[in-house]
Amino acid sequence: MRCGCDNWRMSDIESWGETLRLLVELMGTAAFALSGLLEAARKRLDAVGVCVVAFLTAFGGGTLRDLLLDRRPFFWVQHVELLWAVMALCVLAMLFLRQQHLEVTEKAIQWPDALGLGLFTATGVHLALMEQMPVLVAVLMGLTTGVFGGVLRDMVCNEVPTAFRDHRPYAVCAFAGGWVYAGLWLLDAPGWMALVACVVVTAGLRIVALWRNWELPAWRV
Repeated sequence: MRCGCDNWRMSDIESWGETLRLLVELMGTAAFALSGLLEAARKRLDAVGVCVVAFLTAFGGGTLRDLLLDRRPFFWVQHVELLWAVMALCVLAMLFLRQQHLEVTEKAIQWPDALGLGLFTATGVHLALMEQMPVLVAVLMGLTTGVFGGVLRDMVCNEVPTAFRDHRPYAVCAFAGGWVYAGLWLLDAPGWMALVACVVVTAGLRIVALWRNWELPAWRV
């Protein structure tokens, strides 16, 4: 009887952890979609262009992660509600921006982008560790998940990707946050703690880097 109770509790904990991961992925998708549609609005793209950029930003990193980990179906196919959420966000944002006549600045894009970076880095590391990948591979999966959507956004908007041209730490923040997750995982910390710590460290480092204007050394020719 006690064994059955323990198994039920373990199953309940795992289910709760999976729910938390899905919530983090939903928030990350929304944050990156918002950064994508703001960039598209700043470039004065039409409605189709805004939706395309938002979708690429929201789903690009996770799709590459699923390809590299050979996970099927893709996360946005398995959870179609993410597609509906991004579509609704695009429509509402375009209506709001058009009615309010707001001027979108590059600075406004950086805050949802920083949040999306932290959220997607955490889910990328988590899924890679669940697939029993080596720790370094898991950290790189988190970095890829967090960074690649923004790379696609900037390329489609005819910009050198922020991750490459912005001397303020970006991918470095995801790399550091990924190691925080991996370290807590190796210490057998609760899954929710590792997820939250990774998001806080990654997004926090990026926000502080923007606020304090930290810069990485530039390449000197």
